[in-house]
Amino acid sequence: MPTNFTQRVRIAVLRPADSPRLNGVDPMHVQRLADVLASLPPILVHRPTMRIVDGSHRVAAAALKGQDTVEVHYFDGPEKDAFLRSVSANIAHGLPLSTADRKAAAERILRSHPDLSDRTVATCAGLDPKTVAAVRRSSTVDSPQSNTRTGSDGRDHPLDRTLERLRAAELMTSRPDLPLRAVAQQSGLSLGTAHDVRRRLQRGETPVPSRRRGKAPEDRPADAGSAPDAPDAPADREPAPAAPGRPAAGRPATGGRSRTPLETLRNLAADPSLRQSESGRHFLRWLHTHFVVDEAWRQQAGAVPPHCTATVAELALQCSHTWRRFAEDLTSRRLTDMGPAGPVRPAPTSRN
Repeated sequence: MPTNFTQRVRIAVLRPADSPRLNGVDPMHVQRLADVLASLPPILVHRPTMRIVDGSHRVAAAALKGQDTVEVHYFDGPEKDAFLRSVSANIAHGLPLSTADRKAAAERILRSHPDLSDRTVATCAGLDPKTVAAVRRSSTVDSPQSNTRTGSDGRDHPLDRTLERLRAAELMTSRPDLPLRAVAQQSGLSLGTAHDVRRRLQRGETPVPSRRRGKAPEDRPADAGSAPDAPDAPADREPAPAAPGRPAAGRPATGGRSRTPLETLRNLAADPSLRQSESGRHFLRWLHTHFVVDEAWRQQAGAVPPHCTATVAELALQCSHTWRRFAEDLTSRRLTDMGPAGPVRPAPTSRN
């Protein structure tokens, strides 16, 4: 931030500005400033580097008038923030930046500050947030994207709440008596989004809206005064029934409405024989850490680099084989317990 006091500094010790102006200093504007030099405000200089942050035209006007010093305010922030400060200062006053200047400045800010929200960059560069979003897509297409954006309130806000929603669903199914406010706090969701997750589970839907599954997170910047984690509306319904003769994806080909995996998991979590024993609770916790909600794996597939796909695919197949053996063992035990004449029940104890 600039300091409140000013001092006279020799022009010779100042370093040229890292200006957002693609065409550099405008001689005609320098001449206009020279005519009113006495009424011009102090320039802004980055103290650690003595580089001009804002005021190149004023320095040129002072030199044109034969002066060898100028009045200076100091900026003490990080060097990478000096350009951002220069852009915002040039937007606020002085010779207007062209659209090309502002777009180029926005692209550079996105490279140096990729976590800033589109709205924050737009405010700094004097652009529309949609324009900044387009610049971000074109300039960072091959760069890894962060899941957070820093709003103008200075706080970090996640763009995608998939993991938080899955965590909330896990808490709701394994601990159905947990208050919703506690679920929101432990999962990192807002209370409104936690409400949405619970409603989706009650309808037998996945906790993550289908428009989010398998897609890159959208840049929805949250700034001061806005709700960074508003409930998703409207909640998406389950996919439409498949064509006749073909079972719906992820559902067994049986008549009537079949239960979703989440419904099955919720029923297991509510089973007293599991909830009321230490081994049962341990099993439920283990099951939740290994449970994959529908196509939630798509959220992770994009993170696998090309040279690792074969290795990760082999690991996934090994896990699926392990789950199959687990299912076969349980099925075998069930058939053994059933016996030829139905479930085997313990013999009643005799009383004397």
